[in-house]
Amino acid sequence: MDALTPLDWTLALGLALAAGTIKGAIGFALPLIMVSGLSSFLPPPVALAGLLIPVLVTNGMQVLRQGVRPALDASRHHWRYIVTVVVAIFVTAQFVAYLSPRAFYFVLGVPVVLLSVIQLTGVRLSIPRRLHVAAEWGIGLISGILGGLAGTWGPTTVLYLLAIDTPKARQMVVQGVIYGAGSVALVAGHLRSGLLNAETAPFSAALLVPAVIGMWIGFRLQDRMNQDLFRRVTLVVLVIAGVNLIRKGIMG
Repeated sequence: MDALTPLDWTLALGLALAAGTIKGAIGFALPLIMVSGLSSFLPPPVALAGLLIPVLVTNGMQVLRQGVRPALDASRHHWRYIVTVVVAIFVTAQFVAYLSPRAFYFVLGVPVVLLSVIQLTGVRLSIPRRLHVAAEWGIGLISGILGGLAGTWGPTTVLYLLAIDTPKARQMVVQGVIYGAGSVALVAGHLRSGLLNAETAPFSAALLVPAVIGMWIGFRLQDRMNQDLFRRVTLVVLVIAGVNLIRKGIMG
C-alpha cells in the first residue's frame, strides 16, 4: 500500500464518494462501481480489499434506514436467498487468489450487461410465483459465487427482485438485508483468506468516509424518484458498470 500515489488516493476517494451516492439512490452498486473503478489503476485483489469495510458499513446504514421491523420481515420472507448467498460468498471467497484478472472481469460483466440490456429494451423478466422458491435457491447461489469472487452480488439480486415485481420501498429493505448479511460473510471470508489484513484494512477504512457521505446524498435523491424512474436508473447503472468490466477483460 506504500506504493499508492497522491493521485491514486484522490481517485480512490472520489470513486468511493460516487459509489456511495449511487448506492444511496438506488440501493446497490457500491461494490460494483468501486471494484470496477479501483481495479483500473490498482491490482484486483487490492481493489477488492478496498471495498470491504465501506460495503459492510453502508449496507448496515441501508438496513437501519427503513427500521428493524421491515428488515426482520424481509429476512423471514427471503431467508432461503440470504442463507444461500452467505454460504456461497464465504466458500468462494477462498478462491479469489486463483482467479485471473481477465476472468474476474468477464465473470461479472457479461451476465450483468446481457440481462440489463434485455430489460431496458422493454422485455420484462418475470418469475412465476410457483417458481419463486426454486429461483431463490438458484439465483442466490449464483449471486453468492459472484460475491465471493468479485465482491459484488448486487446485480443478480436486483435483477431477481425486479423479476418478482418488488415495489421500490420493499426492494430497498430487501436489498439492504441481503447485502448486509452477505457483506458480513464477505469480510469474514477475506479475513480468513488474508485479503483483508493489517496492510489493506487502513486503505479500506479510509474509503469508508467518502462512501458514507455519498450514501447520505444518495438517500435524498432516492426519495424523489418514482418506481419507473428508479427501475430504469438501476438498469442503466448496471449496463455502464458491466460494459466497463467487459472492456477491462478484453484489454487485459
